[in-house]
Amino acid sequence: MSGRLPSGILVSALLRRVNDAGGMGMMLARGDAQAGAILIIALENGQNPRALERGIGPDGAVALIESSRQIVDNPSEITAYWQRRRSRDPDLWVVELDIPFAERFAAETILGD
Repeated sequence: MSGRLPSGILVSALLRRVNDAGGMGMMLARGDAQAGAILIIALENGQNPRALERGIGPDGAVALIESSRQIVDNPSEITAYWQRRRSRDPDLWVVELDIPFAERFAAETILGD
């Protein structure tokens, strides 16, 4: 048995924390309740979307890794990115967070920092 919390509980806690802090968090796609990977689309005031997920950082420790950065003002690119990922991994959770310091909320909840 793993000491890691199920993905569904982590996503629920993350959304509640962001919404309670005055931000907006919403689930874009529901993944496997137990072990699905979690992809975070982080925004600040609806701008500068970044895709983050748990991975192994350069120091070998578990960290939030930026997997895609959208530079142009075309929201359809970030949507196309997560939809491609989801088509290859139907267990993937996709969560959008619109709050300042979204990475901090995600790290504290998903990584336990």
